[in-house]
Amino acid sequence: MHSERFITGQKMLQQVDGKGGDAVIESLQDIAPDFARYLIEFPFGDIYSRPGLDLRSREIATVAALTALGNATPQLKVHIAAARHVGLTQEEIIEVIMQMAVYAGFPAALNGLFAAKEVFATR
Repeated sequence: MHSERFITGQKMLQQVDGKGGDAVIESLQDIAPDFARYLIEFPFGDIYSRPGLDLRSREIATVAALTALGNATPQLKVHIAAARHVGLTQEEIIEVIMQMAVYAGFPAALNGLFAAKEVFATR
């Protein structure tokens, strides 16, 4: 039996990531199933489901943060795809990533742009 957080998180994960989120969770089942559960419960069950920001705004913030980190390319690619899934255009995503050049530097923005290029090529 799953907790309410887990059920809410699964629903939110589907809204945000579609099949991409399922792939991430599935890839953890054989090595860290508890971590997969945590990924569903906390980010999606507790945070993404909060009122106050719509999913587009949350994905803008997430793409910006992951771009600025500069060391989270696999997660950035998942969230670029999620941003498209919740309605952001390619142009909006590119603008978010370019904005990060001001705050995180050109290398982080370049890496983000190359990640976006890969994601867009597979869509």
